[in-house]
Amino acid sequence: MSLARLKEALNRAVARRLVAANVAQEVTIPRKVHKAERRAKAVVQPWNVEEVHAFVRAVKDDRLYAALLLSLMGLRPAEICGLRWADVDLGKAALTVANTRTLMGNKTVVEKGTKSLAGERQLPLPDLVREALKCFENNQLAEKLVARKRYDDSGYALVDELGRALNGRQLRERAYRVMDEHGLRRVRLYDARASCFTYLANNGVPDHLLARWAGHTDVRTTKRWYVKPDVEDLRPAADAWGGLACVPDPDPAENVRCGSVRE
Repeated sequence: MSLARLKEALNRAVARRLVAANVAQEVTIPRKVHKAERRAKAVVQPWNVEEVHAFVRAVKDDRLYAALLLSLMGLRPAEICGLRWADVDLGKAALTVANTRTLMGNKTVVEKGTKSLAGERQLPLPDLVREALKCFENNQLAEKLVARKRYDDSGYALVDELGRALNGRQLRERAYRVMDEHGLRRVRLYDARASCFTYLANNGVPDHLLARWAGHTDVRTTKRWYVKPDVEDLRPAADAWGGLACVPDPDPAENVRCGSVRE
């Protein structure tokens, strides 16, 4: 990645006539180094369906239940933090992703539009998420009555008991605490996007809809970085393979060994 960034920077320098040539253009990384890096880099597989179910059960009574469900819907943490109640239409069961809030360093929060034009999108709300958001909104109204003048009516959906907007680090820390307390395998909250899109892809959601849901211009980005099937996802392929190698027996009773009988 460092080499790629260097090449990109020097290409821009060449275009601006700051340097005569991109001296990094012909530099390549030896294959052995690539392999060693892959072996050394621990790849954490995103949660499978059973692990997602366990997490949902664990956060069922959590104050931030709705926000954590939005992570499982594939929203980026910055998109959840930037979500405003004005962007949520509970009546039509839809939300608009149009704003992000990102923590830079330890204190500075940067608010801006979506990562790309494709990132600005409307998404339908599954019933489970809509009901969770409705409860969260009602809870915030009750908290506002209790806090009175101390309440910061910021308009954001993800806020604390005093209405102050929460940042991505706070959301992640809440999720990690739940994982640790319930003995769940710790994964990055951002990797919930991969769990979401892997599940949708495995269940037949067309590529163009998958990319639209993810906020990507090109579905190849979605499928390269966020669709990560595990061994159980491949099980149907293994079952289908039986039709290739299992030789039908003249005796129908014997065909049970190779799966269902072909008519």
